[in-house]
Amino acid sequence: MEIKSSFWKNRSVFLTGHTGFKGGWITIWLTMMGAKVYGYSLDPPTTPNFFSETKLEERLSSSVIDDIQNFSSLKSAMSLAKPSVIIHMAAQPLVRRSYISPVETLKTNILGTTNLLEAARKIECVEAIVNVTTDKCYENKEQLKPYIESDKLGGYDPYSASKACSELISAAYRNSFFEESGIKIATVRGGNVIGGGDWATDRLIPDFLSAIDASKKLIIRYPDAVRPWQHVLELLSGYLLLAEKLVTDGNRFAGAWNFGPQKNDIKPVSWIVDYLIRKIPNAQYEIDNSTHPHEASLLLLDSSKAKSKLGWSQKLSLEVALDKTIEWHQAWKNNQSMSEFSISQINSYKNIKIDQLIVKNDF
Repeated sequence: MEIKSSFWKNRSVFLTGHTGFKGGWITIWLTMMGAKVYGYSLDPPTTPNFFSETKLEERLSSSVIDDIQNFSSLKSAMSLAKPSVIIHMAAQPLVRRSYISPVETLKTNILGTTNLLEAARKIECVEAIVNVTTDKCYENKEQLKPYIESDKLGGYDPYSASKACSELISAAYRNSFFEESGIKIATVRGGNVIGGGDWATDRLIPDFLSAIDASKKLIIRYPDAVRPWQHVLELLSGYLLLAEKLVTDGNRFAGAWNFGPQKNDIKPVSWIVDYLIRKIPNAQYEIDNSTHPHEASLLLLDSSKAKSKLGWSQKLSLEVALDKTIEWHQAWKNNQSMSEFSISQINSYKNIKIDQLIVKNDF
């Protein structure tokens, strides 16, 4: 199933977390299709950052820099935007940071979600909400069986627990308020996202590229940890398809959805590092064997529901996803226009036909 630009043309979209990595990519994609995007977020979390490097502010109908915990500010910004679709990405997104700042993580991810949903139910024009959570919302028993949407929620660390709570809050608002008001809400769970323009700390590939730029060795903590790696555009295509179906086809698309990679792209950290080292001359790494906070060593998603009901499919092999991440970073180092380069990557991704899946990878 293809994303319809005609659906998004002139449609008002309220996007939280627009200054972040995924938020920046979806802003470009939405505005390419003619959507009016109203952003609400804190300042970009890193320097450099995707928001600044792609000059995203020029593409936005509005950009409000404020905290999702500030209900009055959030409600005011949403009221001015008069959105048809809300995409909620604002979050504290890092597991390791949640050990350092558990209260901040819980407030942002739980109270922030509550504020967003409470503000949305006061605005009559809202038709659909997509709440972006994570694959880590499941009670992870680190088993080979992939998780499906109806599996039990949980969370070992504050971040994972906060996202499980965000899922429960979304379901509560759907049952208590939104079914009656006609607002359709869905939650989306993806894997470990990669792509150009991510400078977040404690993420493998940004840490690797930053180490290369600084002529340092990459330090890795868990070389045997297995992760569901996927390119950012894979996830965003799922979000956009789902938002459209929520508006056009109603409540049968409400609920939880997995958008995970195919089985062949679920690889250990060591595999990723070895692949990158083959691609980048003089790159080196070493293993840090000291004690670190708990992080899951295995987590798998079953995306059969998205494939059968939405027609969503992964288009890129992991190798291609990694190559395109490196290419974006190299273009940035070469002072290219990163807005134009990002647009070209989105267009190339869109042009891959369903019958070319994974086989050709002509991204």
